[in-house]
Amino acid sequence: MENLISLVNKIQRACTALGDQGEASALSSLWDALPSIAVVGGQSSGKSSVLESIVGKDFLPRGSGIVTRRPLVLQLHKIDRGSSEYAEFLHLPRKRFIYFALVRKEIADETDRETGRTKMISSIPIHLSIYSPNVANLTLVDLPGLTKVAVEGQPDSIVQDIENMVRSYIEKPNCIILAISPANQDLATSDAIKISREVDPTGERTIGVLTKIDLMDKGTDAVEILEGKSYRLKFPWVGVVNRSQADINKNVDMIAARRREREYFSGTPEYKHLAHRMGSEYLAKMLSQHLETVIKTKIPGIWSLINETIIELETELSHLGKPTATDDVGKLYAIMDICRLFDEVYKEHLDGVRPGGEKICYVFDKQLPDDLKKLQFDKQLSVENIRKVITEADGYLPHLIAPEQGYRRLIESSVISIRGPAEAAVNAVHVLLKDLVYKAVSETPELRLYPGLEAEVKNAACASLERMRAESKKATLQLVDMESYYPTVDFFRQLDKGGNLVDFFHQLPQDVFRQLLQDVGKGGNPVDFLRQLPPAVFRQLLQDVDKGGNPSHPLSDRYNESYLKRIGSNVLGYVNMVRASLRNSIPKSVVYCQVREAKRSLLVRFFTDLGKMQTKQLSSLLDEDPAVVERRTALAKRLELYRSAQAEMDTVAWSE
Repeated sequence: MENLISLVNKIQRACTALGDQGEASALSSLWDALPSIAVVGGQSSGKSSVLESIVGKDFLPRGSGIVTRRPLVLQLHKIDRGSSEYAEFLHLPRKRFIYFALVRKEIADETDRETGRTKMISSIPIHLSIYSPNVANLTLVDLPGLTKVAVEGQPDSIVQDIENMVRSYIEKPNCIILAISPANQDLATSDAIKISREVDPTGERTIGVLTKIDLMDKGTDAVEILEGKSYRLKFPWVGVVNRSQADINKNVDMIAARRREREYFSGTPEYKHLAHRMGSEYLAKMLSQHLETVIKTKIPGIWSLINETIIELETELSHLGKPTATDDVGKLYAIMDICRLFDEVYKEHLDGVRPGGEKICYVFDKQLPDDLKKLQFDKQLSVENIRKVITEADGYLPHLIAPEQGYRRLIESSVISIRGPAEAAVNAVHVLLKDLVYKAVSETPELRLYPGLEAEVKNAACASLERMRAESKKATLQLVDMESYYPTVDFFRQLDKGGNLVDFFHQLPQDVFRQLLQDVGKGGNPVDFLRQLPPAVFRQLLQDVDKGGNPSHPLSDRYNESYLKRIGSNVLGYVNMVRASLRNSIPKSVVYCQVREAKRSLLVRFFTDLGKMQTKQLSSLLDEDPAVVERRTALAKRLELYRSAQAEMDTVAWSE
């Protein structure tokens, strides 16, 4: 059982060394989970005398007003009889104090180091260990005495400040409250009982100590209080008789003082029946046994807390990443490693491991087809425009067979309209790729730690995407332009093979056509292509010529509306064929020039630039948010504490 108190002592020392004093913090507090005994009392309640009686040494500063201005974590370690007594402070490792007058001085000096030579208070505890054969294994936290008024040199707020500090300790469910009250004052006015009742109304965690019993008015006694009749607690009240101020001034031996205390209770009729559980020696043993019992019940919970917290701290530290490297090579490696993580996240979006990349398919399956369908060629292929284009294309020489230049110009002016949907597809994919950059940045925690690097990676990635968009736009629009400048001849030849030869006759000069008809009428051999005319059409043409009129089919009029509409129909058919073809080839160009390149070389130029950077530039990229640095440091210290506690607990065996 003694090992359990030693275990808690070691863990408490580690808590103090690493800054975990149980104060309000966003981080979990191991200190709060450890059972402790907090000593609470008003000024002049005899609190210091009780502690010195338990220790058996004069070691606490004394004086008027607020003497204890910082919490004192007092750990008592029982050592073998015959061994020399000594004390150690946590802030002075490896220095032993064998004279306890020097211990008192060091407590006062260390208090002043923290608060200055003022009468202010501080919540940062002083950690003192005393090793003696005359003590019980025990840990006590001596808190500043509660007061009702501020003294000279103190702000009015100090009354509330002290109460808040005391509450921060005794409100913890694992804290045992040692409430010190003087017997020569009305218990109803006791500062210790008042505040204890507020935080522990059932008295489950409170142990009452009554001091100055020997100073009560004659004819009065404290029997009802000590028997628990005046104010009942779960544990019996303990009465103590401290040394008088005269004894202190005369340096009366503590052993002699304990003997006189025992004699007082056993020799006073009113207290004789209670003498077996009175006095500072009994109090020390009772507190030690009670603390051991409480620790034993709390050990499983403490063990679970330590293991769970270690996992939580390790996980968060992993997310925060490692501290920044100090040398150029280390910084460069760290930057490239973080960029690699970002690049992997980005590729996962494109490959479907993470959402977002599927929106690119929407551009090709929905946006592009819809934009192509919306294209209207009414203006380019109106009868008026066709007549104008063909006339201008012919120049001063009319076309002989077909308005080839007119066809080419009509095709070019119509197909060029497809540039709009093509460029819109390029831009839409660019926007999606850029959005994925921001998504990947937000999902790369290592990158978010360094605002400078994050901004540079965003800029570099977006600049790469801009270059890729420019290349994609160039390549994709070239596909459209190719269709404009080199029409597919077979398309128009297939139209002729389909029996649409009347269009061909529309292009013949009238005198040539009449000569052909006369040859046929005289029984001569017509031009080979006339043999392909449908008989009904040919007979109608002969009839019209024989009657001396123009042919009913306006072959001789190059600019007849029906003829122009036929040209428009042919051009539209060709444009629709091109539109269908580009519907498939535009996505290929966009994916090849943008998506593929984004996966392959999003940060290639940035990596090249990194190799040229000087130390100062590399350092600027790895400037972390101060809050992150502070958080990592705090977590690392806390993890060190919990691992230390885990190691200590591994060395101690306990039974249920």
